[in-house]
Amino acid sequence: MKQRSDSTTDQAPADPAATDDVLAGQPVGYWSGRAHAAVTRHLRDAMARIDVTQPQYWVLNRVSGGPTAPDRAEVVAQLSPLADGPDEISRVVDQLLHRGWLRADAAQRLHLTGTGEAARIRLRALVTEVRVEVHAGVTDEEYVAALKVLRTMVANVEGDGHA
Repeated sequence: MKQRSDSTTDQAPADPAATDDVLAGQPVGYWSGRAHAAVTRHLRDAMARIDVTQPQYWVLNRVSGGPTAPDRAEVVAQLSPLADGPDEISRVVDQLLHRGWLRADAAQRLHLTGTGEAARIRLRALVTEVRVEVHAGVTDEEYVAALKVLRTMVANVEGDGHA
């Protein structure tokens, strides 16, 4: 059984300059949305400087990260919920095939090429650098606490009971 907060804090309008003493009344959607937009923009800007997109990174990781090579449909099905539209991941697969970072075998299963694996490793290093920037001043314990709170809020509104 989930424990519910006994908080009766009123919802206040979003305020980027809110002081700590009034943060409890700030809308989570505003702050989580701002965090998502800022972090995503920062990461995508860093990737753009090396001519790669975040969805390309997702596809490289998905193709390399499984016991069996996926086909296009599997990659599209898994990653489309993260994408900016229903056709984006299929286009990214085409881009990576054209770039020579992916190849399709006779069964149309996707594999990283040597160049694709080198790009994935380079991107992993970049993402790690960006993570260090984003997490500056935030301890692992604070980060875990923030994610646990967000996970609980998602479970509260989705009703899946997995808080």
